[in-house]
Amino acid sequence: MLRAEQLDVLRGGKQVLAGVDLDLRPGEVLGVLGPNGAGKSTLLGALCGEVPTAGGRVSLDDRALGDWSGPQRARRLAVLPQSSTLNFAFRVEEVVGMGRLPHDTGGARDAEVVAEALAAADACHLAGRSYLALSGGERQRVHLARVLAQLWPGEAGQVLLLDEPTSMLDPLHQHTTLQAVRSFAERGVAVLVILHDLNLAARYCDRLLLLADGRPHVLGPPEQVLQAEPLKAVFGLEVLVQRHPERGHPLIVAR
Repeated sequence: MLRAEQLDVLRGGKQVLAGVDLDLRPGEVLGVLGPNGAGKSTLLGALCGEVPTAGGRVSLDDRALGDWSGPQRARRLAVLPQSSTLNFAFRVEEVVGMGRLPHDTGGARDAEVVAEALAAADACHLAGRSYLALSGGERQRVHLARVLAQLWPGEAGQVLLLDEPTSMLDPLHQHTTLQAVRSFAERGVAVLVILHDLNLAARYCDRLLLLADGRPHVLGPPEQVLQAEPLKAVFGLEVLVQRHPERGHPLIVAR
């Protein structure tokens, strides 16, 4: 699967990632947490080949990421960036259909996938509308549907990287989005998702990476990472850690 070994990234002569080792596992959701400027988006960019590295290696199935052709990589690896620069009045279905470009499955099948991906993102009601007429949260859900369509229906060997996919969403659609992500993981896809909400991370992620100043602070299951001491060290935040009364995962309460 996707692996980073001793990953270093420099920007403007400053080291923004240092010594990151990471192995994405099939069927797992790995959450990345950290304060602003910790290197989370830089890490995601390096993992998908969009950010050049100063040292280390990124590989997919033990093959250097740069050795994969564009279409090969796109059928295996989909990326949802933090923001989009799309400024054309495409219909929603056309935006989601862009995820099918690496495939040769035919127009009828692609239309089916677009509809199914929109349903997974709870965005069916947006079909037919102009992308530019949508709110920020609606656009975010359309782009989620696009990357889901790129890997649809999801299987072992594929990787999904998401940068703050819940940032513009209301509470209901934050959960809808992460439930769709979990469903993809249950089909065997390896998922990495950058989050800011500690309680969403606790509920939906199998492992968490806590980044501080471009370096891994702790990597492990939510019960290990979401503790008062590491959260204080990284975020400067005093918290109480309790158990969710129904689900049993950590529940973080700021003091």
